[in-house]
Amino acid sequence: MTEKEKKKVRVNSVKCIHLLQSIKKDIMKEHIRIPLLFIGRKWRHQLRIFKRLRRRIKSPSLLLYTSSISLLNSSPPMVLSRKLTEPPYVDSIDWSKWSIFFLDERVVPLDHPDSNYKLAYDGFLSKVPIPESNIYPIKERLSPEEAADEYEQRLKDLVANKKLRTSEITGFAKFDLMLVGMGPEGHVASLFCWHFQRFEKIKWVTFIRDSPKPPSNRITFTFPLINSASEIAMVVTGEDAADAVKVALGPHASYGFPLPVQKVSPEGGLTWFLDKAATSEL
Repeated sequence: MTEKEKKKVRVNSVKCIHLLQSIKKDIMKEHIRIPLLFIGRKWRHQLRIFKRLRRRIKSPSLLLYTSSISLLNSSPPMVLSRKLTEPPYVDSIDWSKWSIFFLDERVVPLDHPDSNYKLAYDGFLSKVPIPESNIYPIKERLSPEEAADEYEQRLKDLVANKKLRTSEITGFAKFDLMLVGMGPEGHVASLFCWHFQRFEKIKWVTFIRDSPKPPSNRITFTFPLINSASEIAMVVTGEDAADAVKVALGPHASYGFPLPVQKVSPEGGLTWFLDKAATSEL
């Protein structure tokens, strides 16, 4: 190898190192963590999630309960409720220590078929003795903007009264556990690719008026609030989610954030619970 060729190799090596350092800085800046993955049958995921919940509820804890994707049996509330409402689990939990919040909600009456609260109530809340005062649905008869502002203020009041912890990093409320789903195009909560709300950095709760799936009016937690969580369980099933899973977890997932789900990076742990259909493109 000539001196000229050796020099070219050294220059390219330096450029490569600088590129890797730049990528590393970007990764650290976004608080990216390598997630833990579980791939298998849905009933196994139910047991794994229950074990995580059981660890959390040994002391007074705050659970964020959400049905942010659909009313399908694979949605996080259904995965949770199937085990926790059955013996011996239902009788082994101190339900008074649980507080239930909603990651996002459709701005409809609480008894409306599209209400996340109604889904949670019918499938879970009505079957366990959680105190009604520990459940935090949205207020009815408000506009989307008013509902988002009211829910955010309620969270801030809970923080002020020391009923919710605060993240030392962000200053946002800190939930012990969030159960989160993902839409087929990679959205989480009601934070979609084409909405500027996914870039919100100040507000805790925001709203949209044009959800692609009715009802169009919704409120949603923002990413700073979501990422302040101690732990997030990302439950994704079905072949229709496979393409988004490939983008989120594929070999180049850390180089940018083309999908909202890739902005999910909690202060604590992130665990993906996937069935084989959802991983078919990996």
